[in-house]
Amino acid sequence: MERRDFIKSAVVSAVAAGATLSDSGQAQTSAHSSNPVSRPMSPDMQYRNLGRTGEKVSVIGLGGYHLGRQADPAESVRLVRTAIDRGITFMDNCWDYNEGISEVRMGQALRDGYRSKVFLMTKMDGRTKTAYNLQLEQSLGRLQTDTIDLVQFHEVIRMEDPDRIFAPGGALEAAIAAREAGKIRYIGFTGHKDPAVHLRTLATAQKRGFHFDTVQMPINVMDAHFRSFTNEVMPVAIQQGIGVLAMKTFGDHFILDSKTIEPVEALRYSLTQPVSVVITGIDSMPVMEQALSAVKTFQPMTQQQITALLDRTRDAAADGRYELFKTTAHFDGTAANPKWLG
Repeated sequence: MERRDFIKSAVVSAVAAGATLSDSGQAQTSAHSSNPVSRPMSPDMQYRNLGRTGEKVSVIGLGGYHLGRQADPAESVRLVRTAIDRGITFMDNCWDYNEGISEVRMGQALRDGYRSKVFLMTKMDGRTKTAYNLQLEQSLGRLQTDTIDLVQFHEVIRMEDPDRIFAPGGALEAAIAAREAGKIRYIGFTGHKDPAVHLRTLATAQKRGFHFDTVQMPINVMDAHFRSFTNEVMPVAIQQGIGVLAMKTFGDHFILDSKTIEPVEALRYSLTQPVSVVITGIDSMPVMEQALSAVKTFQPMTQQQITALLDRTRDAAADGRYELFKTTAHFDGTAANPKWLG
């Protein structure tokens, strides 16, 4: 039997054995526990707890999307390995990034002993058990690993997304089964559109007796003024012991285009928030040095400094025009490719 066929068979069997739905559709899951893994730490990097998982991860996460931007795959490998050598342990990726190229390149970079040095995360678009399983098989192969530390439901941006994920035959059944089969260790979700969707997802999970290990969301200087994940979702996640993964610090380049803030300031603001990781796109060595310098010199901002920074960005942030991920479909990969949802 080929490896992918074996994985598919094992995951489907585990779904049948490990996760059932009651008549009300409520996911019935056994208590989850995973043994935290110790990884090398650099004195030049800072590390934080990942929610209540017991894992410690670097405060900077290497964004996987940008690994598809290098013309030479060897340059992508060099970026990943340099990041790890400099103390970055949190690796971000997604099944759909650059049509799988980002995962392939990260998998190549994690050979030669590098896999054991990192906390590896990727994301699945599938909302059904079948779609999730097929995508997970592909990601395991591309990343050249038997276990992914964290898999998150990607782009939870519609009010109906949690209903599909938690439905009988939905993606959660596949994720729980994959966790019980040892293919993944932790489960989270991501989204960038509206805090109301995140709050509904968290409420649905509580209703079904399920605890997310992580949640990924925009945390930046403009978010505080418009559809604020920082103000509305982060306190709920922290109260529930869920690790918060910050993204969209620069909103690609659009927030910096506002000319209201410099890159290191933006990173410092996000790092000051009670997040586990700030995931940032690193597509070149200078950009990596910028992120590493921000950590090495990091001191939490005072409330006075935060207030001054938010005052400076208030007018530019008021209508969300620099947070295109909230106000347009520019970042919505699953909207352009609904077949990915299954």
